[in-house]
Amino acid sequence: MTSTFVFAAGANGVSAAPPELVLRGYRGVGVPQPEQQFRLSYQAPQDLGAFATEPSALAGVTVADQVASTVDVVRRAAALGPVVLVGSSIGGALVTLVAEEVPELVSALVYDAAFCCVELPTPEEYLTTPEAASSQVGAMLGFIAADPAVIGAMRFNWRSSSAEALTAAKAALCADATDGEFYALLNAMAPDDIIGRGATDSRGTPERWGRVRRCYVRHLQDRLVPLALQDRMIAEADARTPGTRFEVHDIDTSHFPNAAGMAQFVEVLDKVGQSVS
Repeated sequence: MTSTFVFAAGANGVSAAPPELVLRGYRGVGVPQPEQQFRLSYQAPQDLGAFATEPSALAGVTVADQVASTVDVVRRAAALGPVVLVGSSIGGALVTLVAEEVPELVSALVYDAAFCCVELPTPEEYLTTPEAASSQVGAMLGFIAADPAVIGAMRFNWRSSSAEALTAAKAALCADATDGEFYALLNAMAPDDIIGRGATDSRGTPERWGRVRRCYVRHLQDRLVPLALQDRMIAEADARTPGTRFEVHDIDTSHFPNAAGMAQFVEVLDKVGQSVS
């Protein structure tokens, strides 16, 4: 049977199936942020005063809501055949929680340079470890555009023209990408994200999450989730559930892959898809 790849939402709603994967005969669907919306103040010319104070459509939306919406997509996809659930970056924390809830519906989990919380409960805590010392996650702070307590969400101005912020973000996210690839990435990111994603306990149990086949795609040039941190999480998961150790694949790219890195990623997904079909 044809596999369906379900791509869980990463930071700021980034979630989509690579077109090449669909062209190879698979089904692919992204799970967007619930109730996400854009607004006039975010357009050009921007009204940064209004943008900083307008309540977010994500106010009150929780990680549990996001898990529920992803589980719903997985249930619908599982009625058609095997499901491969993919989480990139902080989306890894989400796919763990989804697999914990419906392990019987997931044929394989793919963590794409993603957080897999095992010994520590949250991505936030993993970013304080020695293995994360070189992380450039702080580069994202230059895009924060509102007080979360005022608008009810995390809000970023990805359309900022700040040369300092853009230079730091490109180095952190996709240093090996062209400028065109970098700006395309920013334009694909929604401005708002739910509060608490990085601080939610995202561990699974060996009895449920731990019985699902899992793969880890290491990004060898990652400056956001450093390779040492990726390796730590892989080792912790393998120790917790030695019967379902990670199948590890490497792609030579940064946190968000450039065109060549995406081609390598699709090859990995194709192998996984063929093995569960």
